[in-house]
Amino acid sequence: MAKSRALVVALLPLALAACTVGPDYVKPSAPSQAIFAHAADLDALPPGNPPVSGVNTVGDEFWRALGDPQLSALVDTALASNHDLRIALAHYDRANALLRDAKFDQFPTITASANGENGRLSTDQALGAPGDARDAKSYSAGINASWELDLFGRIRRSVEAGRADVAANAADLRAAQVAIVGQVATTYVQLRGLQERLRVAHDNVDNQRETLQLVETRLQAGQGSEFDTSRARAQLETTASRIPALEAQIAFAMHRLAVLTGRTPDALINQLTAQKPLPLLPGKLDPGTPGELLRRRPDVAAAEARLHGATAHIGVATADLFPRFTLSGLLGSQAIDSSALFRSDSETRLVALGVDWSFLDIGRVRARIAASDADAAAALASYQQTVLLALEDTENALVRYARARSEDEHLERAASESERAAQLARIRFDAGAVDLLDVLDAQRTLLLAQEASADSRTRSITSAVALYEAMAGGWPESLPVRSTVGSR
Repeated sequence: MAKSRALVVALLPLALAACTVGPDYVKPSAPSQAIFAHAADLDALPPGNPPVSGVNTVGDEFWRALGDPQLSALVDTALASNHDLRIALAHYDRANALLRDAKFDQFPTITASANGENGRLSTDQALGAPGDARDAKSYSAGINASWELDLFGRIRRSVEAGRADVAANAADLRAAQVAIVGQVATTYVQLRGLQERLRVAHDNVDNQRETLQLVETRLQAGQGSEFDTSRARAQLETTASRIPALEAQIAFAMHRLAVLTGRTPDALINQLTAQKPLPLLPGKLDPGTPGELLRRRPDVAAAEARLHGATAHIGVATADLFPRFTLSGLLGSQAIDSSALFRSDSETRLVALGVDWSFLDIGRVRARIAASDADAAAALASYQQTVLLALEDTENALVRYARARSEDEHLERAASESERAAQLARIRFDAGAVDLLDVLDAQRTLLLAQEASADSRTRSITSAVALYEAMAGGWPESLPVRSTVGSR
């Protein structure tokens, strides 16, 4: 026993002084761009709606700044019930479980075992011994322990890679939250925009039906022509033909919102059928600096964590170039009668040092190291590409939002002027100053202008949502609610 203790005492300093092979992770440098090229475009925009009380439109939950309680309720439900988020959360939980498993390798593995045997040898095996002498009994019980001495950091690098994988999955979960909230907000805004276009179509159908009735009345009075009646009826039918397509798109948007919130496609039809105005445009937006953006973007964080993990795996592979020491021990009892177990003279013990070294298989080890090097090079390129795509995404979102707001202003004025022109055309037609063609043309122009204005306002708000997605600002930090299935 004294020799066993001496062996352990001699090996402990070696374990404590162990080195860690493989490269240490160094965070790669990011582009040195100081400002966004199109950030100044936002300064020229007219002010949007004032921020909702208590909501910072960049730092807090941005959808609340759009001033629509129903949208906020849908987002909250999606964050709690969306199945894609549950999948991402399960991946995060799995990475955490694997990290805990890797950490256990840092400590001795202790197991207990017991065995009882009762057998009889044949007369040939026992050389003619009598029956009782051919019976054989054996009982044993013991505690086994084994511990890999992590002298060259294989286990430490494995734990480091596990931590990086957890960080990557946590970032993936945040990215999934960004995507789901963005989809809910965009789809909801599109739904309200489609409903506004449907209202415009119905209003124009009503106006054009009145015009048709007027033309038919004039025809019956001998003041019109069948040609005018056919033209008025053709325009009415053309306008009415827009309604079924808009109704279909509205149904699709309702189905999408229901599935995004974890429900069956028909679940929200009753709640969303009633038309409501489009959400508010957010107040002034500040994209910050590219450096701040890269610190916020979850896809960049995930790519960096995977680069960290790939670097750690190089150390795991490199450790196989060195011997692997395993300290094992046994403390137990063995006897031919169960009542004799655990007596002092039945004690058994063993302390052993095992050495496993793959130096004879060096070609395979170096091949694995080369593969890990290649994985790290790919992870670095992936990180760098993710950074560039994040900057590109934000620049595009800035341009799209600024141009959508500018287009919205022009089309809103065009719709207002078209409505005035249509009213004047009707008045002049009633007075006999213009013919029916001028009225129909003014009504057609009004329909197109009102539709374009509604569509442009929708794009302005959805482009604001896209800008928030690109800036990765105003997103929740909390994890979605875990399913009770399989919970710990």
